[in-house]
Amino acid sequence: MKVKEIMTTQVVTIPVTASRYQAAALLREHEISGMPVVDETGAVVGLVSEHDLLARPGEHVQDVMSLAVLSVTEDTDVDDVRHLLVERRIHRVPVLQGRELVGVVSRGDVLAVMTTEWVCEVCGEAVHAALAPQTCPRCQSPARRFAVQDPFPGS
Repeated sequence: MKVKEIMTTQVVTIPVTASRYQAAALLREHEISGMPVVDETGAVVGLVSEHDLLARPGEHVQDVMSLAVLSVTEDTDVDDVRHLLVERRIHRVPVLQGRELVGVVSRGDVLAVMTTEWVCEVCGEAVHAALAPQTCPRCQSPARRFAVQDPFPGS
């Protein structure tokens, strides 16, 4: 499965020149814990999180943001992103197409894939994915032949 299948495409961003208070208000308004910081051209230049706003001194986003931005492409494998999130202990990764921000993939996006199971009504093949696959990997039935499998109690 590729990142483009699970990423959030309506990305909340903040300009590098914004105040820390504007950043806090935006995080709260959108009920998110972090967001990409962009320059005047729209290029990602950092990330700012609740932790950054609480722990670092400074009046502006550029004073408190994290500069070491790891990014992925839409064609990055979700399992590779999972490893990146765990090994680097980060919560989200911007998805870039060249220099353009096209999405964000978070721990929650990856968890959604892990916990959603689709079952082919024709052959019984189970697939973990955020959305039903286009075709069944076993019998090639179309997406409309998949149903969400309810998890077993206690699983």
